[in-house]
Amino acid sequence: MEAVLVCMVDERLGPGEVCTRLVQSVKEYTECDGAVALRSPSLALEYALAALASTEGSGLEKGCSVMVSALAPYWQLLTLEKLGYRPLVLDVSEEDGLVTLDACAEGVRQGGKLLVLTESMGVMPDMDGFLSLGVPIIEDVSQSALARYPVKETAGELGGRSGEESADGVNKPKGKSAGMYSSYAIFGMEDRDIVTAGGGAVLMAPTRKAWIPLKALADKAPYTDLMPDMNASLAFVELKEYSRNEAVRRELFGLYSRAIMSGRHKTYTRGEGESSTVYSFPLVLNTGFKDVKSYAQKKGIEVRQAYENSVIALRQEELSSSCICANSLLLRCALFPLYPRLGQKDASRIVKVLQSIP
Repeated sequence: MEAVLVCMVDERLGPGEVCTRLVQSVKEYTECDGAVALRSPSLALEYALAALASTEGSGLEKGCSVMVSALAPYWQLLTLEKLGYRPLVLDVSEEDGLVTLDACAEGVRQGGKLLVLTESMGVMPDMDGFLSLGVPIIEDVSQSALARYPVKETAGELGGRSGEESADGVNKPKGKSAGMYSSYAIFGMEDRDIVTAGGGAVLMAPTRKAWIPLKALADKAPYTDLMPDMNASLAFVELKEYSRNEAVRRELFGLYSRAIMSGRHKTYTRGEGESSTVYSFPLVLNTGFKDVKSYAQKKGIEVRQAYENSVIALRQEELSSSCICANSLLLRCALFPLYPRLGQKDASRIVKVLQSIP
């Protein structure tokens, strides 16, 4: 509140110094080569596509096929259609909600020239397989931002870097940050993302090669495309508080996970430690969503559909037969409240509901 009010009092509402500080912080956290803060994730996708298309030999001319997950937010689909691309919607794994490598390989065989890889619910993919497909990748890390890939035991491109010094004085290596193996990464900061600006996104270029065409576009970007300082001030504070907030979320996630261990309903498989982020608590139900929602409401807990704003939710009739797992998760995956300021009393109530869901 204080950060936003300072911007209002100083009348620094539009893009300016705070926006620049936010971009610098994102670069420090993720170690990307360059970044630009924009007013929406859809604008970020538009700039990423333009930067890739400007690269000689990219083959990303208008009308080509771009692969997206059926559980991706549907703004991806609408943006691609608006720009003249042909979305190729792919099914997901029921174990983690991520698009499958087999589906992507089939998409490439069908003419897919680019993959928009959405890391929903904070779950991180195994990037080795996706990189082997040989097509450019734009990662949407809005729900997995600041997670880190595990360090590989063998040296090579997927190596790590030195992390913070541990209590015993030994540096623990950390892998690359989410989004840093792709061509570009969209760090969405909408109201329900892992870090929020109240609206907007930071588009990250992992390498110098990727930053050169993006910088050329960013330097010519109209004022109305850039994130305002008032939004950037909120995101800047959230970024600084991320580690503390994530620690609280992990503690709550542990409580919730133990609460469902003896039940019929399960959550996603995810990496341990920093190799995933805690984005709410997705519960894949063995019963209908409406019954569980009604049961939770009677106990004073509000749950919502995890993928209510997804591609398949928008085009369910068209996609349900080809994206069977995604359609199943749309109907059966519920999100339970999980956020740092939840409070012990409310958390205890949610644990009791999770333990007793019929």
